[in-house]
Amino acid sequence: MRSTHVSVVIDAPPQRAYDIAGDPAYLPRWAAGLAQSDVVWDGEVFGVQSPMGEVTVRFAARNDYGVLDHDVTLPSGVTVNNPLRVLAHPRGSEVVFTIRQLDLSDADFERDVAMVQEDLERLRDLVERTQH
Repeated sequence: MRSTHVSVVIDAPPQRAYDIAGDPAYLPRWAAGLAQSDVVWDGEVFGVQSPMGEVTVRFAARNDYGVLDHDVTLPSGVTVNNPLRVLAHPRGSEVVFTIRQLDLSDADFERDVAMVQEDLERLRDLVERTQH
């Protein structure tokens, strides 16, 4: 099993990147690999239509460390933990997402890496043009 870290540098303060990346209302605007519809809240979790079908998501509690880890429960019932961090960077902030291969083929893993990179680039564009 391989893991890789995908990141993007954002020309904005870490707190702005954290606030936007951690706000589920923004997910459909940048996280195409996760959210293809508005979120529907159910207590501390929310449901969203994804490329994998309807999933539920639970983010880590708000914190001062830039941790946006989130558990995604797939239609099969399997829950996948997704480490996501917003770090201070000399040019503003850096968002880092860890992808784990788990049961994916090498080709599917590489596809997921490319999709996450595209998602993070959309996040960068959103954060840089949004005054939050």
